[in-house]
Formats: sequence, structure tokens, C-alpha cells
Amino acid sequence: MHNKTSNKTYNPSPLLEGLQYKDLEGIVKPTIHVDEFSSKMGDDQDIIVLSFFVRDKAAARDLMAWFEKGYDWVLDADTSPGEIKPNRYLVYVEMRRRNAAPKQIGEMLEDLSTLTEFDPDEWIMTYQGQQVPWSEEEFAQRVPLTPKDYTASTESDLNEMRAAAGLPVKKIHQVSPELRALQAAAGI
Repeated sequence: MHNKTSNKTYNPSPLLEGLQYKDLEGIVKPTIHVDEFSSKMGDDQDIIVLSFFVRDKAAARDLMAWFEKGYDWVLDADTSPGEIKPNRYLVYVEMRRRNAAPKQIGEMLEDLSTLTEFDPDEWIMTYQGQQVPWSEEEFAQRVPLTPKDYTASTESDLNEMRAAAGLPVKKIHQVSPELRALQAAAGI
């Protein structure tokens, strides 16, 4: 018996991976949580950690990959290892604590409007237990944008607790303009 083979090649439809327009409608909660979790990439004074609630494990993985591949300023993105609540997952985004952060996050939320039903002005920001409407200005006003600002804010909070406990308050180190000029001249 003679076995004939076909000259036709199998050409399946292209494999579509990643997220498409409005794929995350009804899946992402329009709240951006800021610094509720510690950084796994470095010190909290150097890294801002954003987190998002997602209602599906596969969607959480897709969103994580979207963050990592879509922004060169994202240091790392990850998903919660398990459910936070039934069928609720977290997606974490780590970025440098820099003055550019509000604009970068604004860009991210603008891009998310192509995947979700929410425009940037519909997002809520949660920081230190307070919820406020998202805006770049609100973020810049509330969240420390430099390691120095972060250290000063956490020391200030600790000093309030020390004072309330009747303990001595520690002086918060602040670099004077003169010292900063000397450091710049010395190249340090």
C-alpha cells in the first residue's frame, strides 16, 4: 500500500496572546492602592508599590505581563500567589520613587482605559488608609516622590508616635543647601 502525503501545509490561525481592547471590562476594580505592600525589589524608601484588584487569575497574569512589557519604568510586576478573597487577586507594580511617578502612573491609567471601562478620572487612589479621586496632583501631594521625602515622612510619623508615648523625639536629618552644593562640587 502506498502512503500519499499532502503538499498542503497546516496553517492555523495566529495565536493571539496578551490583552485586547476592553478585555478587562468588569474585571478590574478602579482603585489604585499605593504603598500598601513592601517592595521585593529593594527598600521601600526607593520603590513605590502599586496594587490593583483583579477578579480572575488568568486576567491577573495577563495584566501583570502587560505592565512588565509595556513600560520600561516598571521594575517588576507580579500577582498574588493565591486568592485574596474568593476569585480576587492582586497585581503588584514596582517603580522607582521619583518625581516622574505621577506622570508615569497617569500614563498607565490612560492606557488602562483601553482595557477597562474606566477613564483615568474615574479611578480612586488609596494611600495610608485614605481614598481620594486619582489625579497626578493628588498623588504628588500625598505620596513621597523621592527617597529623602519618604525617609522624612516615616521619621515624622515615628516622631509623632514617640511623642505620644512620652519618648524623646529624634531629629530628622535634612541636608542644607550649602552641604548639597559642597556634595555636588565634590561629585558625591
